[in-house]
Amino acid sequence: MNLRRTFAVFRKELIHIQRDPSSLVQAILLPVMLLLLYGYALTFDITEVPVAVWDREQSRASRELVQRFGSSRYFTLSHQVTSSGEIARLFDRRRIWLALILPPDFSRYLKTEEPAPLMAIVDGTDANTANVILGYVQGVVADYSREVAQDRLRARGFTRPLVELKSDVRVWFNEDLESKNYIVPGLIVVIMTMVGSLLTALTIVREAERGSMEGLMATPLKKWELIFGKLGPYFLIGMVDMFIALGMGKFLFEVPLRGSVALLIVLSALFLVVMLGQGLLISVLSVNQLQAYQMATLFTFLPAFLLSGFVFAIKQMPLPLQLVSYLVPSRYFVTISKGIYLKGTGLTLLWGEVVLLLAFAVFFLVMAQRRLVKKIR
Repeated sequence: MNLRRTFAVFRKELIHIQRDPSSLVQAILLPVMLLLLYGYALTFDITEVPVAVWDREQSRASRELVQRFGSSRYFTLSHQVTSSGEIARLFDRRRIWLALILPPDFSRYLKTEEPAPLMAIVDGTDANTANVILGYVQGVVADYSREVAQDRLRARGFTRPLVELKSDVRVWFNEDLESKNYIVPGLIVVIMTMVGSLLTALTIVREAERGSMEGLMATPLKKWELIFGKLGPYFLIGMVDMFIALGMGKFLFEVPLRGSVALLIVLSALFLVVMLGQGLLISVLSVNQLQAYQMATLFTFLPAFLLSGFVFAIKQMPLPLQLVSYLVPSRYFVTISKGIYLKGTGLTLLWGEVVLLLAFAVFFLVMAQRRLVKKIR
């Protein structure tokens, strides 16, 4: 392989990129916008849930339970109502997500052996949010019930509960349970997928549409010289985007990076080669740039967003989709990125994913090279 000819193709592709401002905007500005939008907007943390309370008894016991909800950071007592009609109107207008209704004889139940009723109505428009809110409600009620039970035991002469259970809860890897610590490492994968595949998918087919493919065929260029020359500029752009994402994750979102930065950079470069090869293969299989862009979106960006484990847990997906996810290279790099970021995982535990990424890189590049030969002949 002649490095001089390869560099000539590399320089030619750089000139194309410089003359196409939309490509530069897509390559640099769009990843930054994705990080800002998803880093701040996409969150699984549900706090300050607006609550309407209908306390039909207005006793000390009922007010104490209501205050438990008000003192929790997960709830905001935004409305006091006096009828079910008010609750329905507030739900219809999306003013509240939760309504608590305490019966008029609430305190009487607390003095008997019967369980005291509490009605909690949750807006089920978003099923995941509703389930989280129900969990919060059950936690508050469980704490209150435990204290009521202890008071009953003390009233009967027991100075301490018959059984005492003390839990010591620890969260590993994401101690603060911050969504951004989970989202940003996966978002880096999506950004590199977008830059590596969507832009590269236009390289070869663009030459054919512009009529410059015949000129390339007339040169002494070899197939690997053309491939490496074409992919080189996009590799540099992808690595620049990766460093931008690392910097924003560190200084803007303050996401902890517990593992080796050097290992993350090296494996990011390997994953970028996979995406460049996949994008190049799409380019040589397409007949025009529109088709190439659509195929790249369908086979690279969407699987990276939906089937890689970036947002949705793969184990919670239907079995057919779990099987399909094994064919998505982003799945393995999401494991690598989150492992290095959150767990400080090293190569001894990530070697399986690395081997698979190497296999994907070889497969895509070899297939692109073979199809490219048929195309330029």
